[in-house]
Amino acid sequence: MCYVCGKDNPAGLRMTFEQPEPGVLTSTYTFKREHQGYKGIVHGGMIAMVLDEMMINVGWIEGFQIVTGELTVRLKKPASVGESIRFEGRLENREGRVLRGRAEARNAAGEILAEATASCVRVRPPADNS
Repeated sequence: MCYVCGKDNPAGLRMTFEQPEPGVLTSTYTFKREHQGYKGIVHGGMIAMVLDEMMINVGWIEGFQIVTGELTVRLKKPASVGESIRFEGRLENREGRVLRGRAEARNAAGEILAEATASCVRVRPPADNS
């Protein structure tokens, strides 16, 4: 039911990902009118959400159960509704329970639209209370 990647969420983005190499995840998405803030511009929160997801998902694919502890996003250029945006997320280093990630969003011309960094914290699996 994840809003970004959940296949069973009818309101979600239903994004798919590719892993071109260990520690790296990519995806392409075209936002629709319902994702806009200012007319014709994708809401910055939508971009931030996907950047966060790129870092968290690469961690999960690499076998780390992580959640975002801190997220920093820099929106550099507006993303237009209807344009294809390429996202890339990567894990940069691990320090105990903390993994540091970096992600970016680029338009078809290769211009950086947004960048993000995150401190992702490993969580323990929930206790089996059965």
